[in-house]
Amino acid sequence: MTPRMSLITLTLTRPRLDTCGLDRLSAAWRGFEDAAGASAFQRWAWVGCLAAERYPDPVLVQAAVDGVLVGLALFNRRNGRTWLHESGSPVLDAVFIEHNGPLLRPGLASGQVLDAILRAARGRWGQMVLSGVGDGVAEAAGRAGAAVDRQTRRAPFVDLTAIAPGRDYLDTLSRNTRHQLRRSTRAYGAVRLDRASTVADALGYLDGLIALHTASWHARGQPGAFATQAVQRFHQELVRRGTLSGEVGLLRVTARGGVVGYLYNLHGAGRVCAYQSGFDYAAAPPHGKPGLLCHHLAIEAARASGAGSYDFLGGGDRYKDSLANAHTTLHWMRLVPRWHPIALAERFRGG
Repeated sequence: MTPRMSLITLTLTRPRLDTCGLDRLSAAWRGFEDAAGASAFQRWAWVGCLAAERYPDPVLVQAAVDGVLVGLALFNRRNGRTWLHESGSPVLDAVFIEHNGPLLRPGLASGQVLDAILRAARGRWGQMVLSGVGDGVAEAAGRAGAAVDRQTRRAPFVDLTAIAPGRDYLDTLSRNTRHQLRRSTRAYGAVRLDRASTVADALGYLDGLIALHTASWHARGQPGAFATQAVQRFHQELVRRGTLSGEVGLLRVTARGGVVGYLYNLHGAGRVCAYQSGFDYAAAPPHGKPGLLCHHLAIEAARASGAGSYDFLGGGDRYKDSLANAHTTLHWMRLVPRWHPIALAERFRGG
């Protein structure tokens, strides 16, 4: 007997993002994100941060199978395109989303649900922007339309579950990395790692991080990640939202009474994401490696907390590969109809 195919029901609505509308959407999202194994960037703390400002023309897609909620995605329409969990404004989207994608309940035909959500959103408005999505969403995008303007980045991470119980993480690293870390530890002497436990402390850590981060990037002739007031407001609000819930972790490393550096980490689905950092390179002693040292301490803390991975996110920085033992890939793309001139031109060049 042939098993019955589950019926996927899609509902597309334009939610009102006033106080009452946000409360309803937040409750629905929060009630589903754990069941969906949401990454830090798919949780309401991130998606809903400054939502009324970031989604002026929102569309909520809900998917159900046999009456059970199995998928959620929030899009914003801008300039003839839909943007998944982004605004479409370069200034507002400078916060840079990764590990993105619709929220999906595992099982219950999740592959078909993903296809249905992307086809519905792309089919209605023609073009869709998907930023920082994983391989599964990227493959589904290729079934829903033609992916153009595509970029792919390696995302190294430490698979903490791959380190045998009782084994020192340091022993899993290369000889050169172990040498640099041990020499840096000796150079700094006794070090201390603190995690902000109050919103006030977390905001203070964030201010310190921004100052060190900006000074480091200005020395290289670049503005850094916190160059606009819009980005700073987003992160101040995210820290307020996520510090007490445990979704945001602001860490400070000190030695001999001085600050070595700060880390700004995001938490979700057992994964610690090393989102941003600020290190005091000017005060580093000879052979001191503040970045390596701070991340090493944070990795050990993540392992002690029971986290499954410590994720360096996208990018090919050397320190990431030095500390990581695995990697995944993240994709940025625009999805257009297959008959779109850009899609036709790319097929012509490829064929």
